[in-house]
Amino acid sequence: MRRLGPADYRDMPWKNGGGVTRELLKLPHPTDPSRFLVRLSIATVSASGPFSVFPGVDRTLMILDGAGVALSFAGVPKDVVLDQHRQPFAFPGEVEIHCRLLEGPVRDFNLMVDRATAEATLAVVHLAPGETRTLAGARTVFLHGLEGRASVAGTPLAVEETLWLEAPESLALRSDAGAVVVAIHLKHRTER
Repeated sequence: MRRLGPADYRDMPWKNGGGVTRELLKLPHPTDPSRFLVRLSIATVSASGPFSVFPGVDRTLMILDGAGVALSFAGVPKDVVLDQHRQPFAFPGEVEIHCRLLEGPVRDFNLMVDRATAEATLAVVHLAPGETRTLAGARTVFLHGLEGRASVAGTPLAVEETLWLEAPESLALRSDAGAVVVAIHLKHRTER
């Protein structure tokens, strides 16, 4: 198990140069050094504009703060409006998308995975005070604290911290005072 916190995160320019994202974690691609296997980040979007294009990458976006965004997809007449906090929205990274802010800046959580090599699921886990929740196991699991304080196998997870767990069985996620945690399960395509 590895714990990452704000001191480990890096501010990185967007691929299209339109802003900066805080990269929480990036795993290298197993065969192509110019690509990544998985990337987790949190971005502040302060102006409307195009999304960066990532061919071959599956993306999941989730609004954390702000009124939300409207996404215009090339060739699709109706916008997708993301105005609910912590509701994951998945889409292919190669699609051309224009993002329009609804009412000022937003912060969003981003999951990106190389489609040919792996797949990932993202869920938001709400823990009531004193609750323990069992999460399914996977070869790789990432947990990111959004609110409160939780723990896994006695290892604490605070707000803005990320836990990276390799080869876990099922996981017992607990919070004494209540917490909200992003849980990401990563599965390599070679796994059965």
